[in-house]
Amino acid sequence: MREILVTSALPYANGYIHLGHLVEYIQTDIWVRAMKAQGHQVTYVCADDAHGTAIMLKAEANGVTPEEQIASVKASHEADFSKFLINFDNYHSTHSEENKEFSELIYRRLSSAGHISTKDVEQLFDPEKQLFLADRFVKGTCPECDSPDQYGDNCEVCGTTYNATELKNPQSTLSGSTPVLKTSKHYFFNLPEFEQFLKDWTRSDNRLQTSVANKLQEWFEAGLATWDISRDAPYFGFQIPDTPSDEPDKYFYVWLDAPVGYMASFKNLCDKRAGTEQALDFDRYWAQENEHKTEVYHFIGKDIVYFHALFWPAMLAGSEYRTPTGVFAHGFLMVNGEKMSKSRGTFIKAETYAEHLHPEYLRYYFASKLSDKVEDINLDLEDFMQKVNSDLVGKVVNIASRSAGFLVKKYDGMLSEVCAEPELLEDITKTGDEIAAAYENREFSRAMRLIMQCADKANEYIDEKKPWSLAKQEGTEQEVQDVCSVAINIFRQLMVYLAPVLPELTNNAKAFLNIDSLDFASRNQWLLGHKINKFKPLMQRIEEKDIEAMVEDSKASLAQVDAPAPTAITNSKPAAKNAAPEANADAEQTDYIGIDDFAKVEMKVAHVLACNHVEGADKLLQFTLDVGEDKPRNVFSGIRKFYEPEQLVNKKVVCVTNLAPRKMKFGISEGMVLSTGEPKTGLTVVTLPDTCVVGDVLA
Repeated sequence: MREILVTSALPYANGYIHLGHLVEYIQTDIWVRAMKAQGHQVTYVCADDAHGTAIMLKAEANGVTPEEQIASVKASHEADFSKFLINFDNYHSTHSEENKEFSELIYRRLSSAGHISTKDVEQLFDPEKQLFLADRFVKGTCPECDSPDQYGDNCEVCGTTYNATELKNPQSTLSGSTPVLKTSKHYFFNLPEFEQFLKDWTRSDNRLQTSVANKLQEWFEAGLATWDISRDAPYFGFQIPDTPSDEPDKYFYVWLDAPVGYMASFKNLCDKRAGTEQALDFDRYWAQENEHKTEVYHFIGKDIVYFHALFWPAMLAGSEYRTPTGVFAHGFLMVNGEKMSKSRGTFIKAETYAEHLHPEYLRYYFASKLSDKVEDINLDLEDFMQKVNSDLVGKVVNIASRSAGFLVKKYDGMLSEVCAEPELLEDITKTGDEIAAAYENREFSRAMRLIMQCADKANEYIDEKKPWSLAKQEGTEQEVQDVCSVAINIFRQLMVYLAPVLPELTNNAKAFLNIDSLDFASRNQWLLGHKINKFKPLMQRIEEKDIEAMVEDSKASLAQVDAPAPTAITNSKPAAKNAAPEANADAEQTDYIGIDDFAKVEMKVAHVLACNHVEGADKLLQFTLDVGEDKPRNVFSGIRKFYEPEQLVNKKVVCVTNLAPRKMKFGISEGMVLSTGEPKTGLTVVTLPDTCVVGDVLA
């Protein structure tokens, strides 16, 4: 028996769960259930990622404390996960005593070993409030056009962008006092010191998928950079311990304590189970010397590989903890072949889906699409309906419904004492070995294909024997019982194989089959001379009207909770209500946009974590950008002929963050890196001083 700890990435405590999130939690839950069914001790933990500026501001906007904000969101997340049968052994929060303890311990160990350094950054400081001011907390006179009352990042009158330190007559919006220039000490984790360790780690023991290891190699070639792990107040998070008493409070950047949340949630579970038969030993899973006795796996999205395959193992190794046995990345979810869209109703909340459709439909469809590759999957709603209706209702459940009636009515539910088709049943039983291996290797789509092949064999057998015809003939009573008994035994095998994907359906099937277990070993004991119960419908067909209602409700629900989405900036501008025809004609021939349209463009300070060539693209560079959010963004830019990637790594650039994501041949671009110049003669990336704070809004 293997001892395995499994985690999914922590959902950010700032919004609802949607179908894109569920890809990961369903994938992880299926894997955990499959491994448990094969007899292994598997523990599945997760938590809400509950820190950061975004949560602090969200709480402020809602008129509640950050603690109240995250508690409300956590309850919502847990309710959604429960609807989709995600069976965590423990669900915790990064805003916890356990997480505080481990974050501080890891930091202190890294610091003692010399892996933490500091760098001074000059910022505006409020002497009255005794805090450093982000751009949004400063107002003054524009240094370009002398317009008063402008924020510390750009002028709303002339459109000039600047640093807050350039404002004339600056004032703090928090206290009204005149800020002063003051140096802020930032704390950095010296990631380059772990380069050789990480090169070895990422290529050893199949810890990572090949494509992920190859991507990391590109980052090694570009050169690893030190990682800023501190933020100045105001910030909702944990204070960095042991900082000088004469400096403002420093807080751990959310991405430092977020992965530590895996350890914290597990420790919380260990404490809950202490003294029980299910007791767990924390050190057995996380102590460095026990690395080969137990296994730890992280399931994540491909967009956070940088943190989980570089920062996280380096932090663990540097603080004398074990590193993950494996990190498994998956792709993004597309709906109807496109990025999820609020306007089309395909940006679907978990809650909205569950109001219209059974969650197990989605679990099966995702399983039929997921592989061990880092590939995007597509939820085609038409295919979704057809596949569920055909596979689960038309093939699997149909086997039981076609056979159970004869057995209950004519034989009091008793199955034959002897199997009439041992070779057929043996073949399907042996297929279970392939299915179990496919589950373990995360080749869920292959497992579903094998299962449906077994279902096809059962239906072909029933069609060939035609028990409905045999039942009308004299002297065929035993044959009818035998045929239906074989069908029910195959159905039982299918329930064993589908149990990790469809836990509710298979649990109901256990009641019908009158059995206690559907673990993988149980398939080897056929049901002979066994009594079943009356069959009740196990699954209903998906109706098109239900999908249509879900899509319509998605449009309505998101319109209620979200601010109105920016309309597209078009090449023509509608005329004013009483405009002359000539003026309107002029506007439609010119690429004008109004100031209101321009104001919708959001630009943020971005830190270039990585920049790489794009294989097969002559003009593109691929950026991994930290824009101050809970995870980095992937952005493609057509500037390859003007720059080498290493020229841009670790630079501060401007990213347009509310540009609609664009699906390209090479992946999804989630923004735009701002450049100036002429594409034919030369483009220059707009770079910013190191003093600019990542995530600050420029426009």
